[in-house]
Amino acid sequence: MGSVCIEIIEGNPHLRSLLGWHLQQLEYRVHQAASVYQAREVFLSHQPTLVILDADLSDGDGIEFCRWLHRQEQPLILMLSARNNEADIVTGLKAGADDYLSKPFGMQEFLARVEALIRRRRTPTAPAYLDYGTLQIDLVQRRVRFQGEFIDLTPQEFSLLYVLAQASGTPLSRSELLRRAWPDAIDNPRTIDTHVLSLRKKVELDPRQPSLIQTIRNVGYRFNMEILNANVPQTSTKLSKEKFTNQRSTLATQSS
Repeated sequence: MGSVCIEIIEGNPHLRSLLGWHLQQLEYRVHQAASVYQAREVFLSHQPTLVILDADLSDGDGIEFCRWLHRQEQPLILMLSARNNEADIVTGLKAGADDYLSKPFGMQEFLARVEALIRRRRTPTAPAYLDYGTLQIDLVQRRVRFQGEFIDLTPQEFSLLYVLAQASGTPLSRSELLRRAWPDAIDNPRTIDTHVLSLRKKVELDPRQPSLIQTIRNVGYRFNMEILNANVPQTSTKLSKEKFTNQRSTLATQSS
């Protein structure tokens, strides 16, 4: 873990020191800052993999600094805050935080969340194939197999599904989905809703009551990873009878 650099931006010196000590015991390289001014200097100097950010800094707006960090398109951000109501959590996530931890918190939970975030950056090269149980995504052929059957997706639907699945259940805002899944800049986040609706028609048993691509109120969408491990019969997929018939005809032709 010595190659992983973490920056702690925390106004409370005792908590900052305690978090730093525990992370150093796990052999992370740790740099600390007590203010927005110091935090920016440390970030630019060390380019940390993960930034642990106090949302309630005394000399500046932690939320605004989170937005600045997010625009750098490099660090993971774990936000810490004494404010724990839904509106504050949503604000933090929309500002670019990858995770939000309310104070007070247990040290084991804190370390577990750090580990979960760091795992996102451990794969040195992009995989060619992703396997999520009943869902397989071929990144080379750009094909998706769901519950044993190939799903016919448009290029944009494929990108959207891939980004949602890669987030491993973490809710993503519409703006974040646009940034990650669209090749060109688009100003209308509601474009996501149209493509999600189209995608649900192809992968959900009941698009009106989606269970795979879930809507998270006031945030965006998340991919329900748990349902992929359920033993759902292949015959329950949303593939049309016509497509199934065409596949059988193709197989019969190949075997003759």
